[in-house]
Amino acid sequence: MGIAEEIKQEKFKSEFSKVIVNIIYTNAWLQQQHLKLLKERGLTIPQFNILRILRGQHPKPATVNLLIDRMLDKSSNASRIVDKLEQKELVIRKQCSNDRRAVDVLISKRGLDLLKDLDAYLDEWESNNDKLSEKESEKLNELLDKLRS
Repeated sequence: MGIAEEIKQEKFKSEFSKVIVNIIYTNAWLQQQHLKLLKERGLTIPQFNILRILRGQHPKPATVNLLIDRMLDKSSNASRIVDKLEQKELVIRKQCSNDRRAVDVLISKRGLDLLKDLDAYLDEWESNNDKLSEKESEKLNELLDKLRS
């Protein structure tokens, strides 16, 4: 179903305006899909994002500033999210050996295991939602990158 039918809007100011509405709507749809899966495991989308960043850094630690730079949602409070993940024993926080004012954050074994479990579900979700070919996905990525440039 097209965006016009989804939101019951016949006319758009322009095709570009329609694109923007479509991206916003699709983003909300994708977030809802991920939220269902993450909620079952007691995670929010920003927490999942930080865990994925830390897994990518593993075994090297990350600073909170690095997490902020790499987060998808720049308005998220990375320090507070790390606190929550630490309470869940999904990350470990240590004083940085090079800079006593900085804090290093590492993903824990428990955090790695949780992501490994989530990977299986996300892979299955992606395979069930393979409406775009590899070539179409590549083109869409190219167009979205172009839009942001």
